[in-house]
Amino acid sequence: MPSRTGAKTHPHHDAPDTAAAFRRLSSLPDGPERDALRDEIVRAWLPMAHRLAGRFRSRGESYDDLRQVAALGLVKAVDRYDPGLGNAFESYAVPTVTGEIKRHFRDHMWTLHVPRRVQELRNRVRRATQELSQTVQGRSPTVAEIAACAGLSEDEVRTGQAAAESFSALSLDAEMPGGDGSWSLGDALGAPDPALDTVVDREAVKDRLAELPERERAILYMRFFDDMTQNSIAQELGLSQMHVSRLISRSCDRVRDQVMGDTDDA
Repeated sequence: MPSRTGAKTHPHHDAPDTAAAFRRLSSLPDGPERDALRDEIVRAWLPMAHRLAGRFRSRGESYDDLRQVAALGLVKAVDRYDPGLGNAFESYAVPTVTGEIKRHFRDHMWTLHVPRRVQELRNRVRRATQELSQTVQGRSPTVAEIAACAGLSEDEVRTGQAAAESFSALSLDAEMPGGDGSWSLGDALGAPDPALDTVVDREAVKDRLAELPERERAILYMRFFDDMTQNSIAQELGLSQMHVSRLISRSCDRVRDQVMGDTDDA
């Protein structure tokens, strides 16, 4: 019994003649018979979808996943195709399936969010680089050569090259280039500077410290900046250690009260 999708083929060996099947599909109401015919059409066109998926095999995604995405695009094409418009299904299905695959790369494969225009620049730069690599011997293509090949400006080429680094990310455990394996990318990352926590406090007390008597300013400087002990300060100034302790406490209380008062007024 001949298939309801027909046996005649188009120029592509994987493009069966399903025109009659689509006309019949459009006339059938929802139900088991329509579902069965729809599934048969999808199966007939799956080789074409898989062929389109094969064009993207070198972009870092597994071929099995690409085949599944292409099959999803094919199902969407079958469901949306209108034979009454007079266009061959292949002319509608190819851009639909290809668009679904490209959308998969755009939405799921990029580690960082990159605008679509920049993604396209990356793809054009990649294709031009691959093409030039076949003719340029012993070196990498220059930015100017890539720009001429891809029909882009040199700035656009640099943008595309930078976008290529956003397609995937290194693990923090990745070994750093030139290392001996003893340190990783995570070891090269900086950490918050604990001194930053004191910047606001220093700025807040700076003006109030300037208003203190000269001797009290000198005592605070020796204690908190020169890290001198109270006994050393007392010997330096010819005072008792107890007197130095009282001056430090009084000066700190005065500055703190003034700063807190400024905060309350604000």
